[in-house]
Amino acid sequence: MDLFVYGTLRSQDLMAAVCGGPVRGAVPADLPDYGVFPVDGNVVPFIAPQRGATAQGLVYEGLDDQQMARLDLYEGAFGYRFVAVEVTTATGPRTVQCYLPPEDVALGVGAWSLAVWEADHLAPAVLAATELFSYDPLPSFAVARAMWPMIEARAWSKHRAKAAPATQRYTAQSTDFQITGARAPQGRFFRFESVDVMHRKFTGGRSDVLVREGFVGTDAAVVLPYDPVRDRVLLVEQARLGPRLRHDPNPWMLEPVAGIVDARETPQAAALRECKEEAGVTVTRLEEAGAFYVSPGASTDYFYTYVGLCDLPQTEAYLGGLDDEAEDLRLHPLAFDDALALADSGEIATGPALFLLYWILRHKARLQGAA
Repeated sequence: MDLFVYGTLRSQDLMAAVCGGPVRGAVPADLPDYGVFPVDGNVVPFIAPQRGATAQGLVYEGLDDQQMARLDLYEGAFGYRFVAVEVTTATGPRTVQCYLPPEDVALGVGAWSLAVWEADHLAPAVLAATELFSYDPLPSFAVARAMWPMIEARAWSKHRAKAAPATQRYTAQSTDFQITGARAPQGRFFRFESVDVMHRKFTGGRSDVLVREGFVGTDAAVVLPYDPVRDRVLLVEQARLGPRLRHDPNPWMLEPVAGIVDARETPQAAALRECKEEAGVTVTRLEEAGAFYVSPGASTDYFYTYVGLCDLPQTEAYLGGLDDEAEDLRLHPLAFDDALALADSGEIATGPALFLLYWILRHKARLQGAA
């Protein structure tokens, strides 16, 4: 099969991730009377008929059935349809196949550039494609589309990871901790993995191959709204699955505002968005309180934590959250000392809430002095 591509699949790295290995035989080609446009609200392009325009791209020659099946999932899950088009190459016109977008795709503003996209988005795109094709069996079109936001969020979490200081702990080299084998992952919204690992030992040499299991989540932004003038915080109450699975008789927890950092979103932007969505609060300034792994022995969850300076004139509890995300939240404005008393009594039993309360206690004089 010969396939014409005009957008992100012109990147050899992404094409290899989608097809399961390097793809040979990429021939430059033009598709006349079509233009390449950005998708509204997205970073990928689409093509549409435009008289006199030319869509520049590549023809991948001789794709086999397995490669085409993977391409069908990657493109077909989002409504792209397979059609025959006539392109122009250095050796003349030829008829090839092309994925055309669904008709309801909305046109964005400006032009689309492969080089700009590769600089900012290629690495997480490869990570997302790699995850999609790691499932066995592969998901259906509908399931793949439903999973895609979380797949992308996990890809961006991996892309966002960077080395923190190592002044006391060991400075790791790339070969010091290796995954030597992996089973097919499980889960649609979250992801569960079983892997074989081998790592460097403090005494020298290497460990045996160890079987380990892990929960692969996403990065999250966590914010405790704080009014330094009124010395008041805002806590979110909601029912939580974790305590229920542990047989906690009361799974309603008191927590900060929190939410997943979406693909292509900064943690700061996620923090501000979640304050508006969950609590209806406008934060005037974010104080960075720290970023950390929540349970590194078995989870990738990584929290960016903030104290959000804001006005909290309310004194009574009120309801919040988004109906379309099935959020059933009750917001509690509390005097800071009353919140500390709940921490001391054990009624606040979530790590981020305790951490951020103690962070405010340490920095309160500065925050109130600047208010």
